[in-house]
Amino acid sequence: MELVIDANILMSALISTEGKTYDLIFNDRIKLFSISKLLEELEKYKSEILIKSELSKYDFDIFLSLISSKIEFIDYQEFEKFIQEAEKISPDLNDIEYFALALKLNCAVWTNDKRLKQQNKIKVYSTEDLLKIL
Repeated sequence: MELVIDANILMSALISTEGKTYDLIFNDRIKLFSISKLLEELEKYKSEILIKSELSKYDFDIFLSLISSKIEFIDYQEFEKFIQEAEKISPDLNDIEYFALALKLNCAVWTNDKRLKQQNKIKVYSTEDLLKIL
């Protein structure tokens, strides 16, 4: 199963490195993709993630490296031509790039943002959904 993973899922995995989200990221039946900008977003929220996760900076970097090795990050230029269509269907302006990447790859999005299910063009799975089917 190919999925575009969004920021909230990755942050959840970093905050709870022994949780179900982290386990799903390493499930061999899932191939993950995301936008390159996601790494910048994680850096932006690093101090907040460190507080919530109680990880040291070193452990955070190790876990981020491990998780990142399971995700293929795609540059904006590769899905840019799908932005206009994604703008029409994304219920949240902050998620347009994830939808554009999903359109390019013709795959679903993995997010726990329930609002993103309020459209019918892109299949959206929550962590709970994936646990039921995998």
